[in-house]
Amino acid sequence: MEASSGSTAVSEAYFARLLGLPFIAVMPASTSPEKCHLIEFYGGKCHLVTDPGAIYEESHRLAAETGGHFMDQFTYAERATDWRGNNNIAESIYSQMSMEPHPEPSWIVVGAGTGGTSSTIGRYIRYRRHPTRLAVVDPEGSAFYPSWVSGDTSVTARGSRVEGIGRPRVEPSFQPSVIDRMIAVPDARSIAAMHWTREVTGLDVGGSTGTNMAACVDLIQEMRSAGERGSIVTLVCDSGDRYRGTYGNPQWLADQGLDVEPHLDELRAFLPD
Repeated sequence: MEASSGSTAVSEAYFARLLGLPFIAVMPASTSPEKCHLIEFYGGKCHLVTDPGAIYEESHRLAAETGGHFMDQFTYAERATDWRGNNNIAESIYSQMSMEPHPEPSWIVVGAGTGGTSSTIGRYIRYRRHPTRLAVVDPEGSAFYPSWVSGDTSVTARGSRVEGIGRPRVEPSFQPSVIDRMIAVPDARSIAAMHWTREVTGLDVGGSTGTNMAACVDLIQEMRSAGERGSIVTLVCDSGDRYRGTYGNPQWLADQGLDVEPHLDELRAFLPD
């Protein structure tokens, strides 16, 4: 069992099939049909719950009922990798940047997600004493940003419409002490940045990548205003083909009350043709 509507559930379904094990992803009922189909393609099953905050309790219940095991990525993600080195994601970033004009990134920007990626990168930066700062982005409706601002880890929220990164509670794997800054990104801006990234790069990305890119634009504008030069690194973490019926669907956006056009206009002005 896994409580996930993100790429982790897709990967776990794939590996569970290799191991000959049944896999169930417990996810909010709002999860995109394309993502559900992808999990099912790899042999997994999707168990949908109406209340996003109930996915943990439901995962425990199903594990007990079936004699299964709840993987619980949100508790264990920050300790699943050796953050000191050994080809982790942070080490790979610095290796890939080594031949760039600004090999030491001014900022690395990642989504909150489980907290695992930001914890690994933040710890590595400090362990290696890099001058890089870590910015963690959070979509509206998620508990991470208000918790980081207030210092209250008991904050709860409704959850996010940007799948894979926003959470209704502060997950145990979230380590605020290694984060230099958090940036809250409105959902309409995340989705606009998703479409804008495809226009600029040709990469068909999803909503969480859009959230990352929106924050990158904010940081670039700040650096420009301060006369600073440097590099900013972020991750392309999902594919847009998983969200054709939601973020890529004008009717769905209208039903959700999301107006992406003003944000698209701003982003296009930031990097004109």
